[in-house]
Amino acid sequence: MTDNIVAGSPASPLLPAAGRYVGDPEVAANWDQRYAEREQLWSGQANGALVAEVAGLTPGRVLDVGCGEGADAVWLARRGWDVTALEVSGVALARAARHAADAGVTVRWVHAELTHAALTPGSFDLVSAQYPALLRTPDAAAERALLAAVAPGGVLLLVHHAGMETRERHDDGFDPADYVWPSMVAALLDEDWKVELDEQRPRLAPDGGAGAHHADDEVLRARRLR
Repeated sequence: MTDNIVAGSPASPLLPAAGRYVGDPEVAANWDQRYAEREQLWSGQANGALVAEVAGLTPGRVLDVGCGEGADAVWLARRGWDVTALEVSGVALARAARHAADAGVTVRWVHAELTHAALTPGSFDLVSAQYPALLRTPDAAAERALLAAVAPGGVLLLVHHAGMETRERHDDGFDPADYVWPSMVAALLDEDWKVELDEQRPRLAPDGGAGAHHADDEVLRARRLR
């Protein structure tokens, strides 16, 4: 489906050698099913917090974690960023690749879970994770993978729905305690990092798409000093 643009192509030295999905098959299947239920799950527009926080940065290498249908990746590529976009759903990646082709931009697509992607440490000037569904583990593997991907001098931008981590388990089985939230990543920042922004604020939400009902964001922006 997207074999020519997933991990392992000769033009993508930062990516793992295998060209197929790398991660838990159940996680990929669950997200594939969710995407397959609708022709378009998200709005098709770049996330507002990304636009606001990245507008003043000099383009470089960026990792888009949980890229979905590719709106952020396309927006970044159009502005001169060298984009690597990671996603567990092959259905979403196929849509993202079509959107990038329609826009005339190049993106490296990685079909993998973040914790299985084997990205070269310190490879990205910006790591953007916009409302990522990163599973929480006792060893904080996802949190550490986010931090490890950022190059010295680079920025981590993590945005999520405010207040989610304190909510109870939903009737549909969704349990916020199973996932990584910005406070968990912030707790791992040491003297090698400078927190430039850690706040809750009204969400700049694109019109339509799943998740549009959330009113507030938790925004963490941190720069790796060394």
